[in-house]
Amino acid sequence: MRLDNRMAIVTGAGSGLGRGTAVLLAERGAHVAAADLNADGAAETAAIIREAGGRAESYVVEVTDADSIDVMVSSAVSDLGDLEIMVNNAGVLDGWLDVDETDMELWHKVIDVDLTGVFLGSKRALTEMLPRGRGKIVNTASTAGLVGHGGGAAYVAAKHGVVGLTKQMAVAYAGRGINVNCVCPGAVPTSLRDNSLAEMGSHKGIGNEEALRAYIPAGERGVIEDIAAAICYLASDDARYVHGTSLVVDGGWTAK
Repeated sequence: MRLDNRMAIVTGAGSGLGRGTAVLLAERGAHVAAADLNADGAAETAAIIREAGGRAESYVVEVTDADSIDVMVSSAVSDLGDLEIMVNNAGVLDGWLDVDETDMELWHKVIDVDLTGVFLGSKRALTEMLPRGRGKIVNTASTAGLVGHGGGAAYVAAKHGVVGLTKQMAVAYAGRGINVNCVCPGAVPTSLRDNSLAEMGSHKGIGNEEALRAYIPAGERGVIEDIAAAICYLASDDARYVHGTSLVVDGGWTAK
């Protein structure tokens, strides 16, 4: 699954899963554009890659703003080469709030970042990929995009939307040389929860570690590298014939 000299953009690359994915893509030879709303986080990710001998640049992006995405992609292409891989990973949580507890501000925030951000990132990436007839788009969904738990009303709705959008794009663009897929992480500790808490306050959560491990058939949480490896697979030529899949990486959680 080598990705030598292929340019990859990762949104939400300033920490957590985004950083882990950016680093693993670089280890496999990709030139990485680390994009995040947090400029310091994105710069740190790029620095980690460069210190390990890879090639990377950092960019600030607001994924809910088409103009911001356009500037980021244009800059990355100018700095690092043709866009081959787009990883739409930026996201926020919703505090596990049900419909009666969710106000309109929170609803719009989660839908805008987690779903509209994927739409806008994919739309801009396609303008680079379609003229060349090749490219990989990988979206970060969730097990909450497949079942009714794993988040609150807004998050579950948004991630179901990501799965549906991924399938629609796969059907539309498979015949034009573009692979579109998504990953559905399960209980993997990342900075997403902490980042969301900083913005939105406390949430109900999903129970203690012992109860969670008992619920997962594999008996343990996954790690960031498990998800990053799945993303790298979908971004590689080994996934040449994979279109529209929702690759579940959850230790068997949703198989129960």
